[in-house]
Amino acid sequence: MYLNKYFKRKIWMLPAFTLLSLSALAQPKPESTMSNPLAQALVVIMIMLALAIAILANVVNNAAAMFREKMRKDRENNSAGIVTAIISALVLLTPLSALAQEAASTAAPAAPTTINGLTPMVFYLMVGVIAVEILILVALVYQLRFLMGLEKERVVVQEAKAASAKPKEGWWWKLNKAASVEKEQDIDLSHDYDGISELDNKLPPWWTVAFGITILFSVVYLYRYHVAHTAPLQIEELEIAIKKGEAEKAAYLAKTAGNVDENTVTMLDAAGIASGKTLFAANCIACHGNAGEGNAVGPNLTDDYWLHGGSINDIFKTIKYGVTEKGMRSWKDDLSPVQMAQLSSYIKSLKGTNPANAKEPQGELFEEGGGSTPAADSTKGATAGI
Repeated sequence: MYLNKYFKRKIWMLPAFTLLSLSALAQPKPESTMSNPLAQALVVIMIMLALAIAILANVVNNAAAMFREKMRKDRENNSAGIVTAIISALVLLTPLSALAQEAASTAAPAAPTTINGLTPMVFYLMVGVIAVEILILVALVYQLRFLMGLEKERVVVQEAKAASAKPKEGWWWKLNKAASVEKEQDIDLSHDYDGISELDNKLPPWWTVAFGITILFSVVYLYRYHVAHTAPLQIEELEIAIKKGEAEKAAYLAKTAGNVDENTVTMLDAAGIASGKTLFAANCIACHGNAGEGNAVGPNLTDDYWLHGGSINDIFKTIKYGVTEKGMRSWKDDLSPVQMAQLSSYIKSLKGTNPANAKEPQGELFEEGGGSTPAADSTKGATAGI
C-alpha cells in the first residue's frame, strides 16, 4: 500500500529508461518510426508522465516515512518492487517494440494499414504505456490524499490527548477567568511598580454579570418609581408608615384602655388632660373647688403636699378606691379606668398653678421620684384618700 526506500532508490531509473528508449528510437535510420510526428508527441507525453511519476512518488514516499514504523516491511518491499518492475517493463517495451518494428520494416515491405504513419501495434503499445502511467499517477495521488488524511487524524488525536491532559477548570476558576501563571507573560503590559507587574486581565465573568444586573435593576427602578409611580418613594413610605403606626396605636389604646389600673397608669397627653378637666368640673369641684384650690371639705390639689401620695399612681388609687373615713368616695363604679386615668392626669397637671384662695398645705411634702410605691390593685376597701 505504501512506497518505501526501495521504491525511492529505484524511481530514478524511470527517466533513464525513457531516455534509453529515445536514444534507441533516435538512431539514424531511413524511414524510422520516431520520424513520425505522432510517435514523437506520444514519446514526449510518456517522458513528462514518467517525470511526474518520479516527483510524485518521491513526495508520497516522504509522507509515508512518518508512518513507516506501523507498516510491515515485507509488504512495503513487495508493493514497491512490483510497481517499479511494472514501470520499468512498460518503459523498456517501447524501445524494444520500436526496434522490432524497425527490423521488420527493413526485412519486409510495410503493411498497408497504418495509424498516421504508425503501425497499429506500435501505436497501441505507446498509448497503453501512457494509460498505465496515468493510472500510476492516479494511484499516487490517491495514496498522497490517504496519507494526508492519516496526518489530519493524527493531529486530531494529539489535540484530543492534549485537551484531555489539560486540567479541568473548576467553577471557581470559571467565575474569575484569570490568566494562569504560565500565561501571564502574554498579558504583561511591561509596567512595573516596585517589582509588581501590571497585567491586562479581563474582568471576571461574575463582575460583568453583576454589573449588567445593576443596570437592568436601575432601569426598572427608574420606570416604576419615577415614571409609572406604581410604588411609593422613601418619603412616601415614611408617611405611610407614620399613618399606619398611629392607626395601630389608636387601635391598641382602644383595645387596652379598660386594662389600666393604679400600677400601669401613666400621664396622658393634652387631649387626655382636657377630658380629665371636664370630668373634674362635673364631679370634683364640690369638694376641691373650681381650680383645685380646696375648700372646707377637700384639700388643696395644686401644692406639693399630699395626704395619701402625690404620684400619678397614688392619685389614681385614691380616686378608684376613695377614702371613706374622710368622706372621699370610691369612683370605680362610676368612672371607667380610662376616665380615672384622665382625671388623675388633670389633677397631676394642677401642680404649681397657685389659684386664688388656695387652702393651706395638708399632709406630707411630696417630691417627684421619691414617693411611695403604688399598692397592688384590689377591690377591697382602701383606707387612703387624696
